[in-house]
Amino acid sequence: MTLYEKVVEKLKKIYDPEIPVDIFNLGLIYKIEFEECAKGFYCNILMTFTSPNCPVADFLLSSITHSLKNIDEIYKVEILVTFDPPWNPEMISIEGKEIFEMENIG
Repeated sequence: MTLYEKVVEKLKKIYDPEIPVDIFNLGLIYKIEFEECAKGFYCNILMTFTSPNCPVADFLLSSITHSLKNIDEIYKVEILVTFDPPWNPEMISIEGKEIFEMENIG
């Protein structure tokens, strides 16, 4: 499994407490990049929230950091939050849309 796949696997286990779809399939993760360093890799995440006033923003950021630091190759996690482009429901993956359909949401 590649490092990217390991990161995605971890991100798919993190949920906004009010939404039954993980943050990766919800389309909140815009970019995942790695930078090699002497102690492993820096993992740089570019992401957004469903709204600028997201009440669980701090929870999601700390969950991402904690989860990704448990990957042996990851030395440090940096998360940059952007609202450009703003999140919209069209960013939800096919897998995420299927979950919404199963939950009769949307």
